Amino acid sequence: MEAASTTTKRPASLPVRIFNVLSGFGLATVLLLLLGLLTWLATLEQVERGLLPTLKKYFDSSSFFFTPELKVMNVGGTQLKFPLPGGYWVCLLLFVNLFLGGVIRARKGWRHWGNLISHSGILFLIVAGGVAQWKEVRGNMVLQQGQTSNVAQDYTEFVVEVSEIKDGKPTNIHVIRGEHLDDLQPQAIGSWKWFARKTSGMDTTGSTPRDFKLPDFPFDLQVNGWMSNSQPVAAVERAPENQELIADGYYLVRKEDEKQAEANLAGCYARVMNRDGTAGEPFILAAASFHGKTVKVGERVFLVDIHKRYWPMPYQVRLNKFTATFAPNTMKPESFVSEVTRIDDGHEVNATIQMNEPMRNKGLTFFQASYGPQGERDPAKMYSVLEVVQNPSDQWPKISIAIVAFGLALQFLLKLVTYIHARLKSA
Repeated sequence: MEAASTTTKRPASLPVRIFNVLSGFGLATVLLLLLGLLTWLATLEQVERGLLPTLKKYFDSSSFFFTPELKVMNVGGTQLKFPLPGGYWVCLLLFVNLFLGGVIRARKGWRHWGNLISHSGILFLIVAGGVAQWKEVRGNMVLQQGQTSNVAQDYTEFVVEVSEIKDGKPTNIHVIRGEHLDDLQPQAIGSWKWFARKTSGMDTTGSTPRDFKLPDFPFDLQVNGWMSNSQPVAAVERAPENQELIADGYYLVRKEDEKQAEANLAGCYARVMNRDGTAGEPFILAAASFHGKTVKVGERVFLVDIHKRYWPMPYQVRLNKFTATFAPNTMKPESFVSEVTRIDDGHEVNATIQMNEPMRNKGLTFFQASYGPQGERDPAKMYSVLEVVQNPSDQWPKISIAIVAFGLALQFLLKLVTYIHARLKSA
């Protein structure tokens, strides 16, 4: 009797195995569960940390791995901690998985068009989130009735601004963005004596002073000791406790970041670096002091200041009327509405901005965010706070949802047609 022949299946190559893992349904399931877990933990942790710090910790591109810190998870007085991957990279891996598995590896043909369209819509939604992560800018515009403005103020980014004062007005303005300042943590360096050790339990070791070239000015600027939230304190009122540098009788005290990041008041130390190689005395720049440092070089006057970044808009907005209504016998607002005029190249367009009804134009979206002063009930004395959002992918999520819905409906229709055809053929 002849022996049965056997065939040995060759193992898949390494690239094929990697492709199978990255495009597999198992990886998709794990990633979706991880995203659900990250969203749930972030929702819990933002109560203690605040919204913006939590988003940066959980979903920023710089966060590859992190450790959740939740009081509700304390066990026996010890905080339970465990590492998790950053949400940004989980979404990126999910995009790769959906593209390889839902588009490249998926079955082709007219019977599967709906699946392909639906997966494409989900991929487009992830791309929209990535574009918003990198390109979205948020700020606010405060207007009183009759006031016109074309400038928004960033919520969180502080900048150092150097300008020359001519006829009482700043000219030739040079702005140092916050991304070039955030890593300048205080430390002890040479004669500066920024800090010699930890302050308020926070590590203050790190960078060296950074020189910023100002070619249009007769000096450069050296900055260090950046604090995201700080308070200038008079040395005569309270002596420095941690060898802080005293400048003009004041020194900076680091404060814990506020839960609402927009409430932080940044501060730093700076000094002028003259063209002849000499350096001026250090001075303090503090957002909490509401005034900058005046520098004189001969007959020329310069101003060095710190404030939240301003960004111009392509048109002006004028507040015509602000209306607020309150619940009976309370100060709780039921609604507040801004009637505005958009002025663009001499053309005026009226619009109404209220809760859930923003104004959109040229890539900018205006939301009715708040009002002030708090406690005031006379609309004539109030000002309106409009949130301004610049996001190229603002409407992309809506488009992606429409694509997914169309794909699902098409797939259902194709299945229905196939089923009816099969029943008729069998009959």
